[in-house]
Amino acid sequence: MNLGLGETLGGRYKIITQLGQGGFGQTFVAQDYHLPGNQQCVVKQLKPQATDPTALQTARRLFETEAQVLYKLGRYEQIPQLFAYFEENQEFYLVQELIEGEDLSKELTPGKQLSENQVISLLQEILEILEFVHQQNVIHRDINPRNIIRRKQDGKLILIDFGAVKQVSTQVINGAQTNFTVAIGTPGYRPGEQANGHPRLSSDIYAVGMVGIYALTGISPHELPNNPDTGEISWQDQASVSLEFARVLDKMVCYDFRHRYQSANAALQALKDLQKPASATLALPSASPSQPVLAKSKAPTPLLQKLVLSIAVIGLGAAVSVSAVKWINSANATDLYNRGETLLELKRYQAALDAYDKAVAIRPEYAEAWHGQGNTLSSLKRYEEALDAYDKAIQIQPDYFAAWKGRGKTLENLQRYGEASDALEAAIKIEPNHLEAWESLGNVQIELQQYATAITSFEKVLELQPDYSPAWYRRGWALHNLGQYEEAIVSYDQAVEYKPDYSPAWYQRGNALINLDRYKEAVKSYEKATQFQPSFYQAWYSQGSALINLRRYEEAVASFDKVVKAKPNHYEAWYSRGWALHNLRRYEEAIASYDRAIKLQPNSSQAWYNKGNALYQLSKYPEAIAAYDRTLKNKPNHYEALYSRGNALVNSQQYKLAIESYKQALRYQQDYPAAQKALQQAQRELEETQEAGNNELEKTKEEGQSPSEDR
Repeated sequence: MNLGLGETLGGRYKIITQLGQGGFGQTFVAQDYHLPGNQQCVVKQLKPQATDPTALQTARRLFETEAQVLYKLGRYEQIPQLFAYFEENQEFYLVQELIEGEDLSKELTPGKQLSENQVISLLQEILEILEFVHQQNVIHRDINPRNIIRRKQDGKLILIDFGAVKQVSTQVINGAQTNFTVAIGTPGYRPGEQANGHPRLSSDIYAVGMVGIYALTGISPHELPNNPDTGEISWQDQASVSLEFARVLDKMVCYDFRHRYQSANAALQALKDLQKPASATLALPSASPSQPVLAKSKAPTPLLQKLVLSIAVIGLGAAVSVSAVKWINSANATDLYNRGETLLELKRYQAALDAYDKAVAIRPEYAEAWHGQGNTLSSLKRYEEALDAYDKAIQIQPDYFAAWKGRGKTLENLQRYGEASDALEAAIKIEPNHLEAWESLGNVQIELQQYATAITSFEKVLELQPDYSPAWYRRGWALHNLGQYEEAIVSYDQAVEYKPDYSPAWYQRGNALINLDRYKEAVKSYEKATQFQPSFYQAWYSQGSALINLRRYEEAVASFDKVVKAKPNHYEAWYSRGWALHNLRRYEEAIASYDRAIKLQPNSSQAWYNKGNALYQLSKYPEAIAAYDRTLKNKPNHYEALYSRGNALVNSQQYKLAIESYKQALRYQQDYPAAQKALQQAQRELEETQEAGNNELEKTKEEGQSPSEDR
């Protein structure tokens, strides 16, 4: 039942306003007539997908169980109380405490970055609530800024909208209790195992971690890239953050749930440990680069330094003095190298480069420092200089695997794929079972269009790690380029089996299905891609194109709307949107869409032609003729435009011009029955018009009047 304002539920709850609506039901603010002052509350309507008696009985049991859980959770002061739950007209309702305040989406906005201390404080408060939830063995399933309200009366955070209740709407089909049929949670905050229907306590930890990363970076989670090598979220270069806090957040949002904190209590303790003096943020020395940075540094103790210097000063021999100085310099170079490594990990690239430069100035034969310099220069996209640094490391240590690999990756970035392949093969000779090197080699071979050898490289990766999704994906892409679409789909299927939210794999799977004319399956694949990455405009565009092939034009328009919202200058989306509207006979809207396409590509003969056809359907013949003329200016041999122009001229009773237009169409396309038939018809109409004109002239003469006179 679709509820309207003013309706009363359960004999006591009058609907005042709607708060939200989704696939699971609707949420309203209501007045409770049975309480003094008509106290306001929140009413949530839940709609089961199946309504047969057996399914409803199962849904009823699930609903009662989840309502009991919510009632128990509502005893905590930062979770809304459950006042009542009931069933009416085979739909289920929850009545909860109304929290006055604004959700965190008003505080956490794109482009706004909070300080580290602010974010730690925010996460601690969320985790303190979640600690109670997890103690009840309950998984929230939908933690995101919109489900956390800052209560107006005291500024405390309130956790709302437990996703478990939505299970009532999605877990019952045809009378049977099933696994989740619709993924609960919000894209960007929902980890892979939850998207696949298997949430755990650590799934909530992932969501809280993503809230923290959003607060630190000011970048929405779905806009953050994934590291192509590890599949983890790449975010640290977008925020100013200590190494310790970054490590806590990284653990919270690990792709593999087994490597996350396993409960809110564990994550909360990790945050509290950050504030202990023993765990203070690493202080990097700024004045004296000779001091050790990390405990693992091999620098001599101050006492030993004094002893060595004393030996040198006393003069136990020039050789001893020289050795002591070299030893101290070597220790200083090691300290600088370690400093560079730490700064590189913190993505403070220029400071890291300075440290490596000083290290190799002291020890020119320091291969590891040259390698670190190469890594830093590569991170700064100074690829030519990075190559020089890697070459120095290799000259000093010819079997330096990491330097060969870094050289190969840098050459790949310079699009010097042949040289990159040689460098990576050299690295593999040193370490034959290195997954990353094989993967990089496969990627380079794809760029060289060596698809068969690329498949071999990725299969080597999969021998080393059978569940490595990126290798399955790239193997599929190589097969895709060979036109082996069925085999490519099998490979893409493996990629998404191991990583269900792997949007690029879902997208290319859809493209392979399109090549096999399997449009319905392609649409489902594109839907998966956009489910996990809502801003994936290429997938939205491909989905719209597939929907046009299925003649599902309304849905196609909605897909193209997503594209042009993300990419307002996407010509193909505007044109295709116009074509979908055209097929819906919404000609005015189609013309507006064609105009946007034409603005982006003024010489697009196809957009001008379709605009002309839409104008023709609206009987706007002069404008249609003008559009056909622009088509022919861009493409003079466009015989369909010549034919359509002839039709518009006939409707404007310009028969001579229409005849000429049909004749031109037939010059470019002799076997064009429609144009031949239209030409003959136009000639007959011209003859009839001329004959009628002659008859009128004769009649006028007989009456002794000038044909130009008014009667």
